[in-house]
Amino acid sequence: MADEARRGEEDERGPGAAYNMFVVMEDLLDKLKLLDYEAEVLGKHNMKALSRHYFASSPYMPSNPGEQYFMFTILASWLINQAGRPFEQPQEYDDPNATVSNILSELRAFGGQVDFPPSRLKAGSGEHVCYVLDRLAEEALKKKGFAWKKPKYPTEELEEESLVEDDAELTLSKVEEDMTEEPDDNEEENLIDLEALKARTSQNEANGSSKPDEILESNTDVAEWNLEVERVLPQLKVTVRADNKDWRIHVDQMHQHKDGIESSLKEAKGYLNKLQEDISKTLEKVTSREKYINKQLEHLVQDYRSAHAKLSQSREHYQQGSGGVTERTRVLSEISEDLEKVKQEMEERGSSMSDGAPLVKIKQSLTKLKQEVVQMDIRIGVVEHTILQAQLKEKSNMTRDMHATSIPEPAVGTY
Repeated sequence: MADEARRGEEDERGPGAAYNMFVVMEDLLDKLKLLDYEAEVLGKHNMKALSRHYFASSPYMPSNPGEQYFMFTILASWLINQAGRPFEQPQEYDDPNATVSNILSELRAFGGQVDFPPSRLKAGSGEHVCYVLDRLAEEALKKKGFAWKKPKYPTEELEEESLVEDDAELTLSKVEEDMTEEPDDNEEENLIDLEALKARTSQNEANGSSKPDEILESNTDVAEWNLEVERVLPQLKVTVRADNKDWRIHVDQMHQHKDGIESSLKEAKGYLNKLQEDISKTLEKVTSREKYINKQLEHLVQDYRSAHAKLSQSREHYQQGSGGVTERTRVLSEISEDLEKVKQEMEERGSSMSDGAPLVKIKQSLTKLKQEVVQMDIRIGVVEHTILQAQLKEKSNMTRDMHATSIPEPAVGTY
């Protein structure tokens, strides 16, 4: 089912998206090697190096979503730290949604575009995983000051055809030098023959034709000619240097490989035919045994099917019963909470009724009130006494003033 879903997703995106995903994964692997991820990440976790298409999702490639998601989170946290931002390494029991959201928030902080849901990253593979890791790897390389340089293409130089003089080629001057170096009894005769040969060659070149006008007759002794041939024979051997670029050599190699393949095919074909026969016989035996076992266990299969049907019915009843039990358990928990509240209130009221502390407080308050009343009575008496003294003093002053006004005026004498 997962493979069919992946194929459907690739069909919706088209072949270009899958190709782009593989290309991005290869570029990501090169960038991780530049950052030395094998020593920094894989060495600490004792993990193997990543393959060329590790995070690329395809129905034709083996996948392990749990391992790929773990490797994705480790690489993402390491690249974010390499890019200069602190980021804690995710643990095994962390919430995947929170981890993915934190990684995407860091990617947005670097200026990356996030136009896909975070659930695409929880699979641990796909084009979005490759995009996020590739973007973080670029930021890490920028932090380290790494910059890509323009490629320098080699200039192709045309090979100039040069005529190489063969070492084994026998020239007239070489023969003359050898003959002058080696002592011989017939040295004068050899020199005469050489002079005659030179004269003939010069005459032929002047005439422009190597065809003689007359029939040449040799007057050389056969024994001497054989001796001369034996002496010069080692120098007349021509060695042809093998050139790997020659098409004839490639053709010979092709024929050799073809003969080797045919000989190997004949030997392997016999083994393969024998293996095919053994496999076909084994398959026939397995098929016959399977039919026999099916016939023998047919009643057991029917019993199993009936038991499986009863089990499915029992599961349905159990689910229905478990739903009622859950509802009753919830009601029971609510009633228990109300009962606890009532018990707490009763305990508080009972403790307040049996406790004598309020009475003691009331008695103390009454005693304090009585003392305050006594003090107020004393103060009232003092104030009344003060007011009485003031009234008496005022009264005495009034009587004195009245006596002073009633004194007769002195008689005025006449002058």
